[in-house]
Amino acid sequence: MRDHLRWLTARPIAHRGLHDLARGRPENSLAAFEAALDARYAIECDLHISADGIPIVFHDDELDRLTNATGCVRDRTAAELGALRLAGTRERIPTLDELLRMADGHVPLVIELKHVFGRDLGFARAVAERLKTYDGPVALMSFDIGLIGDMRTAAPSIPRGLIAYGGWTTALAQLSALLRLKIDFVSYAIDDLPTAAPVFARRALGLPLICWTVRNPEQRRKADAWTDQITFEGFTP
Repeated sequence: MRDHLRWLTARPIAHRGLHDLARGRPENSLAAFEAALDARYAIECDLHISADGIPIVFHDDELDRLTNATGCVRDRTAAELGALRLAGTRERIPTLDELLRMADGHVPLVIELKHVFGRDLGFARAVAERLKTYDGPVALMSFDIGLIGDMRTAAPSIPRGLIAYGGWTTALAQLSALLRLKIDFVSYAIDDLPTAAPVFARRALGLPLICWTVRNPEQRRKADAWTDQITFEGFTP
């Protein structure tokens, strides 16, 4: 494994923060991130970009599942999004700036940029601008190779990861992307491991391999055999 990325695999990664809705900590909320910080877990989170160009922390493309609003996240301003409550709690949709202030370099941040077809222009650049002055371990990742390419241009010094899933039929395309985009690490679906692309990336290329999303001890045992670290939720590893 590359020495400069050992921080990425040093601790389990809390998927969308250490969320627990029964305790008022919905996914991707400041309360979930604070709980992860208190437990010294790394934090995984998801980003979209608001209508006024502000990176905001939210997973879905649409607002319906997690708020009492409807429609596309990217059609609203950051202020409008920040006024919405998450999953009936007191928590609201945070911005990336709020997460960075809270984390303050204390634990690693593993940030996924969500792809929306035709609406990603300037997204990676807006994220990179906010990370320029952030003093802490942070990595960016995406399923979308176009966004990964944008990350490489906008923030060449920040580690970039490919999120992926699938088996042998996807291996060639994934390995091509790893080499072409100079990927620094891979995040792979636990249910699809072991398979060619991530195993080759880890063993032959020396790339850190993390996995998503581990939800029970049985999956944890599988991850221990094939990966360097887990992204987890629903239990305490």
